[in-house]
Order: sequence, then C-alpha cells, then structure tokens
Amino acid sequence: MMYNICWKELTLLVLVWVAFLAVQVLKTYTVTCSVNYWILNSLQVPIAVSVSLYEAICLYKGTRVIASKGKDLTNWKAHQLFFYCCCGIIAGVVGGLLGLGGGFILGPLFLELGIPPQVASATSSFAMVFSSSMSVVQYYLLKRFPVPYAAYLVLVATIAAFAGQHIVRRIIALLGRASIIIFILALTIFVSAISLGGVGIAHMIEKLENQEYMGFDSLCYNS
Repeated sequence: MMYNICWKELTLLVLVWVAFLAVQVLKTYTVTCSVNYWILNSLQVPIAVSVSLYEAICLYKGTRVIASKGKDLTNWKAHQLFFYCCCGIIAGVVGGLLGLGGGFILGPLFLELGIPPQVASATSSFAMVFSSSMSVVQYYLLKRFPVPYAAYLVLVATIAAFAGQHIVRRIIALLGRASIIIFILALTIFVSAISLGGVGIAHMIEKLENQEYMGFDSLCYNS
C-alpha cells in the first residue's frame, strides 16, 4: 500500500492545502473589503495557477502519466489541458456556491479522460477531502465547529460509505460490469440536482410569502 503512494504529488497537495488554509484563516482576522483582505484573497490565485501550470506542463511533456491507465501513452494537447483546468475551476465554484463536492463534476470528467470508474469515483472523493477538511479546520480554529454534531455525521457517513462500497462490489461481481458505477454516479447527480431545485423553490416561495429581500447583498456585507 505504501508503495502505491506517490509521495511527491501528495506532498505538493498538502503544501497547497496548508497555503490555502493559512490564507483563509488570516482573512478572517482582517476587516472585510480592506486592503489586507483583498491582498490575502488575491494570494490564492498565484498559488493555484502556479501549481496547475506546473502539472499541466508535466502532462504536456509526458513526465506525468495517468497511473490507472497503465502503460498507455496519452498525447496531451494544450487545448485539452486548458479545458480540463476550466472544468476544475467550475467544480470548485460549484462546490463553494452550492455546498456540493466538486466530485460531482470531477467524476464525469475523469470518466471522459478514460479513467476506470472505480478510480474515477475514488479520485473525485479524495479531491473532496481537501476542500472539506479545509473548512473543518478553519471553523474549528474559529470555535464555530459543533464537534458532537460533526462526530455523529462522520459516524453515519462512514457506515454508509462502507455499506455502499460493499453493495457496489457485490453488484459488480454479480453483473460483471464495472460500468454500474457510472449509472450510480449519474443517478446521484440527478437526485442532487432535483433536491437542490426543490429546496431552492421552497425557500423562494417562503421568502415571497414573507416579502423578504431576494437580491444580492454587497460583497462587503459582514453579517
């Protein structure tokens, strides 16, 4: 197991995680829309761009490969790398705006890259760990993290994850087709989209009945 871990890439991810966490924590101690606030916000751009550009160049030159595809060579084009980077940005924006994990976008993207469904599902879930854990640490340091409530959800989610993994393995063994993961992923995205739409409509109706303001607040609004 330890042999399969790419320590160089994992170290790079951890360093990026620490850098973003430091920026987010420091930002909470600044005045909203102050000069320091915008400087800290802008620091996230060079961090993300530099790491993405480094990995893109490595893929373009062939010094990086998709391990799950074995020895198959992939000729990466510049427009493909740009498109995949844009998809990653969209995944992050959707995750931040809607509270969804970026894996709902990254999963289909990985499948389009030709990555096996099992690996695509695991990789997208692993990517969600970084954004989720960053929020957990940030709110814990700010003493806004309900530990008992979170512990309960972690327990339920862990049991559900193991149960789901066991069921999917049995289904794959029974049908002999790993593509069932694709249908499960598509069903999950569909149900999530319907649920978000339903909740959003319900909140909108409630605000209309109470004649509440439904516009956008100022970027410098501090609740």
